[in-house]
Amino acid sequence: MKISLRLIAYSFTLGLVLCASSGSADNAVSTQPEEFVAIPADGPIRTELRYFTANNFVGERVLGYQSPTVYMTQQTYEALLEVAKELAVFSLGLKVFDAYRPQRAVDHFVRWARELADVRMKSQYYPRVDKANLISEGYIANRSGHSRGSTVDLTLIDLVSGDELDMGTPWDFFDSASWGDSDQVTAEQRANRALLRIMMTRHGFNSLREEWWHFTLADEPFPETYFDFPVQ
Repeated sequence: MKISLRLIAYSFTLGLVLCASSGSADNAVSTQPEEFVAIPADGPIRTELRYFTANNFVGERVLGYQSPTVYMTQQTYEALLEVAKELAVFSLGLKVFDAYRPQRAVDHFVRWARELADVRMKSQYYPRVDKANLISEGYIANRSGHSRGSTVDLTLIDLVSGDELDMGTPWDFFDSASWGDSDQVTAEQRANRALLRIMMTRHGFNSLREEWWHFTLADEPFPETYFDFPVQ
């Protein structure tokens, strides 16, 4: 009887461990499929991969970003090119901050969120949110659609000056003001957000209500697969 109880306890504990680790890189695919492409540095879409730098909410280069190259699925890139083509008529363009995100980077975010003493980037990225609440309030999660390769974080830019249009908040700003329909920003800022959302949805993307910059290709080729090959 003692052995049986011990086995039951062991099985139960093992189950908890497996559930707790379900969002880790251990369960992600480490091989880059041929459907993934890199955005050309000299192409019509600008990039600024901040996770390769220290200018992000973590305050250091994020694990898995070994170069400033932006990867995404071919289908996503082709759809973005159509968006950029339509915007160019108005001398506007796109700047991508992040697309494919390795699962190890997502794991890095989770570990960072639990290091409550590290608040060096708080004033810039989450001034009104207690770091202890970043996970419970949904700003940081164990899984990200970015790891499937068809989600992008981006904004609108003026093609002549290269300046970003005023969206009311910066990218990756953890705050209710970043919601696409937030009334905490001006009418002009809401209009800029609406223009981005209209253009993206017109070309097959779904928006995320809580982040004005976040869009996922509706017909994504890997809807259930999370990848963990490094950005290099």
